[in-house]
Amino acid sequence: MWRDRVEAGRELAEELERRGYGGRSDVTVLGVPRGGVEVAREVADRLGAPLDVVVVRKVGAPGAPEFAAGAVDVDGAVHANPDARVSREWLERAAIPEHAEAVRRAAAYRAGRGPLELAGRTVIVVDDGIATGLTAVAALRWLAGLGAARTVIAAPAMAPDTAARLTREADEVVALTSPPGFMAVGEFYGRFPQLSDDDVTRLLAIG
Repeated sequence: MWRDRVEAGRELAEELERRGYGGRSDVTVLGVPRGGVEVAREVADRLGAPLDVVVVRKVGAPGAPEFAAGAVDVDGAVHANPDARVSREWLERAAIPEHAEAVRRAAAYRAGRGPLELAGRTVIVVDDGIATGLTAVAALRWLAGLGAARTVIAAPAMAPDTAARLTREADEVVALTSPPGFMAVGEFYGRFPQLSDDDVTRLLAIG
């Protein structure tokens, strides 16, 4: 267990540096809001890489909003959860407000700055933990569409079956721990507070 996201981010940064991503001019780090941005800040600082966000929104299932029926990226592409029993028509309709929120958040977090150029770059997507991986898949496919040269998905903790599935989407998957019986991301942290939009904006503005 880590004390907080900062401690976890520093350990993840050390692992990524060990794998050869430090001090390279072609690397960009993207944090997944909100909590993933706090981890990504530590990673970007250690690697000497620019930091931005990748905003992907979960689309909750009808009657069970915590269960992801799909996910939508900031450009409006909708990705279905194959385990969700919903029609494509329903999913596309339900994704409309989530797409609008993704666009709003991306603009708010950058506080007037434009997105970083990602084509031809090595992009490391960082979250504070990955359970089902659906939003991670959506983020990685969004990056592929933008022409990223190499994609890495990295998190301090990751469910083992999810880690295996993400190897089909990313060029490299990095997890500090991936234990059997993974239940929730918060169980790996002593302190796991919710971050605000203002927290994310502040973290992006540092450096």
